[in-house]
Amino acid sequence: MRTPSRWQRLKDVVLSTDPRRRTLVGMALLALVLMMASAGVMLLVAHSDPATDPTFVQWWAAMSVGGLVVMTAFIRSGETVHLSDPSLTIPQMVWTITSGAVAYVLAGDARGLVPSVLAMILFFGTFGLTMAEVIGIGVYALVAFGCAIGVSARFSANPYGYLDTAYALMVMIVLGGCVALNLRIQRIRARLHEQRAALARALEVNRELATRDELTGLINRRAMQDLMELERRRNARSGRPLLLAQLDIDLFKRINDQHGHATGDRALQAFAGVVRASVRDTDVLARWGGEEFVLMLCDTQPDDGRELLERIRLAVAAMEIPHATGTLRLTVSAGLAQHLPGQPLEHTLERADQALYTAKALGRNRVVLAPAGTRPAAGAAAATFNART
Repeated sequence: MRTPSRWQRLKDVVLSTDPRRRTLVGMALLALVLMMASAGVMLLVAHSDPATDPTFVQWWAAMSVGGLVVMTAFIRSGETVHLSDPSLTIPQMVWTITSGAVAYVLAGDARGLVPSVLAMILFFGTFGLTMAEVIGIGVYALVAFGCAIGVSARFSANPYGYLDTAYALMVMIVLGGCVALNLRIQRIRARLHEQRAALARALEVNRELATRDELTGLINRRAMQDLMELERRRNARSGRPLLLAQLDIDLFKRINDQHGHATGDRALQAFAGVVRASVRDTDVLARWGGEEFVLMLCDTQPDDGRELLERIRLAVAAMEIPHATGTLRLTVSAGLAQHLPGQPLEHTLERADQALYTAKALGRNRVVLAPAGTRPAAGAAAATFNART
């Protein structure tokens, strides 16, 4: 196993090894770096502008950066994972907007720097918010900076002039523009979410169509082959018995010829419903083609499988399917074979098929179990399997 580099180990210590938490901590650290940069600019202004009180700015910088440091540490600890807002986006934005409003008051003649910082805050933080939260944050920012503008005008040593008006207007323009743009982004995100949901539903429908028989709702032959192959591998590892049964509705062509294909379709649906109601949840029934069905019985002994097929045969014989001229009754013949370890699945299916033909030859409406030691003739099994698939 490759040893992590020193840089990778440092990242794991700072960001955590949990993928989701790494993302949250990374975003929080980015917000912290941006706040530190803004605090650095304000400290530079305080150092250069004699009208600005450096003590107030230093306290402001310490509080602003310190608040985000605490939130970042809280996120890194993992204590926020179970919260509805694990990234603490709203607390971080409220804190930084409040900090920005205070900075507007403290910056004096350099307060024109604040709108750019405000825009960065609003753009950075609102991508993970809902529409209502974006509006709420926008309203809070308008109120906070409205108060800051009022306080700045009230306590400024210089008379209120056109530059102060320009700064105030710029703050309101930036706030309004940011809120409007973020609402637009939220609408785009909502539309994309709807499109993804619609695409997921369409893919699920296509997947169902690809693996399900439309008439009976059973899985189709292709899906059944995949499941049988998975079960064959599991059987080879565990040694548990695996049975395959071929079921065929007796004289089904006569039903279509005498009563029409619509009645035949109803008969197939009724048959599938009765068989599904008779088997266990772990058993798998598939429509193999026409009136033929394949039943896979996992972890089932041959005698138990034969008993189950007998119950199915009796349940099918007891069915009554109404149609235009009376009531239709069905019978089913079944051939059952146990899968032999090391043998291909097509051999097992062919043995079940041969047992089915034996049941037909013996008069139909019966279950025949294939002898465990028999194998189909070489080449015949594969040819029959390929022809059916």
